[in-house]
Amino acid sequence: MASISTRKGDDGTTGLLYGQRVEKDHPQIEAVGALDELNTSLGAAKTVLVGHSREAEVRVLLETVQRNLVALMGEIACAESDASRYAASSFIKVAAADIARLDEAVATLESRGLRFDGWATPGANPLSAALDVARTVCRRAERRLTALPRTGRHVRPELRQFINRLADLLWLLAREAEQ
Repeated sequence: MASISTRKGDDGTTGLLYGQRVEKDHPQIEAVGALDELNTSLGAAKTVLVGHSREAEVRVLLETVQRNLVALMGEIACAESDASRYAASSFIKVAAADIARLDEAVATLESRGLRFDGWATPGANPLSAALDVARTVCRRAERRLTALPRTGRHVRPELRQFINRLADLLWLLAREAEQ
């Protein structure tokens, strides 16, 4: 088995999906890193779901979102010159149905009459705090994703829509967990 330590990054570069090397602080790497942090934050939130009234349902939702994030990271982790190659690949891609799933989850939560006034004060319990951490990481990932077109990396509208809806969903899930 090959070692994970290739030492190729010792010079401050890392590889994009199809092998192009970029600086480790390249905007695409910053975006992928923020998405990776979001995925990890969602994993941490899942660990404190125990006892939540909708534990199984929320766990499935978060795991589905995590799979979407892996797909999103893959798309962002290829150079603009390889975007058409990625689009034609068999890799799973975030699609309108994934955004619709988030919209449906948001509508379901809003229909439950959650109570909230103005800004939330995170930390009512471990689950709400974990979901609020994931939400703030999601907003950072959204900012990194939004900045990419200014650096020459096209971002499909569906990717920005997905991340924006996800942040809204995480905010509502945190408020639900508080109550």
